[in-house]
Amino acid sequence: MMLRSDQLEAPPVETPAQVLHADALVWDQHGCLPLTPDGSAIDSLELYAESGVDFVSINVGMDATPPLQTLRVISAFRHAVRQRDDRYVLARSAQDVVLAKETGRLAVGFDLEGTEPLDGSLDMIETYYDLGVRTMLIAYNEPNRAGGGCHGNPDVGLTQFGKAVVREMNRVGMVVDATHCSRRTTFDLFELSSSPVVFSHSVPATVKEHPRNIDDAQMLACAETGGVIGINGVGIFLGDNDATTRSLVRAIDHAVELVGSQHVGLGLDFVFDRTELTAFVNGSSNTFPAGYGYIEYGSLEFASPAQLPEVTGALIDRGYSTSDVRNILGGSFLRVANQVWR
Repeated sequence: MMLRSDQLEAPPVETPAQVLHADALVWDQHGCLPLTPDGSAIDSLELYAESGVDFVSINVGMDATPPLQTLRVISAFRHAVRQRDDRYVLARSAQDVVLAKETGRLAVGFDLEGTEPLDGSLDMIETYYDLGVRTMLIAYNEPNRAGGGCHGNPDVGLTQFGKAVVREMNRVGMVVDATHCSRRTTFDLFELSSSPVVFSHSVPATVKEHPRNIDDAQMLACAETGGVIGINGVGIFLGDNDATTRSLVRAIDHAVELVGSQHVGLGLDFVFDRTELTAFVNGSSNTFPAGYGYIEYGSLEFASPAQLPEVTGALIDRGYSTSDVRNILGGSFLRVANQVWR
């Protein structure tokens, strides 16, 4: 039996937000897979692909991670990504990210949360870069050999070693990241770096007062370097452990109003293994001091990459232009990558 034309099922109509989200280059500057050196967690990256993300930077080590463990994690992640070249692209250049978008694959890069995995050796910076690390922050919450952390003395700045680290990062093409650092260290980075400095995953302090969040002066100085503020999706930084899309967009709003969309992006800091995180937080009272929400809620809330299509829709509903939305979703960080990566 032939169906009449009025009985044929019409294809679903895509909304403007869906069309824009699919067409734009979507970039998440920081995500957290389990730091296990077997590569099994790579399949979790499908969450990014399913959410329309085209590039994600995955954390491969931090100040608490010994250098050998960090290298083993990078090696395992690299191998797993390269084994799935039908789904993933190991991003070595900004053009690799564009190519991944064009071929329907997810580009993957790596980042370090702190300089302790260098083990005090500047030579390690180029080694990590060659392995795929494209971003490194200076100190993770606590002061280290390179500089101050946001939960230490705010007036501790870059050490002589830290200044040498920044110069070497500039030379090899690794993006300098001010996230998690003390206030003084962030301004030292802005003054010293010859390349744009980013906050890969941070929230404006105007949205929520928290030592991990950043004030307007820091954001303006970051933008003056040509950098980007990647908005973090952790509930205790956005509000009362509130990781809803509404709270995330509220933080985006403030950043855009202050520095413009060309200096705003996304760095959700989504954690896949909450058991690993809880053990780390409970065992690191100096890194995660009491009274700031790390342990008080029992379980932290995170904005998921799956919320990003909602973010696109919310930005359009709030009157953002297409060019502004494209900047926030990924254009801003792509610009920095084009400028900094060698």
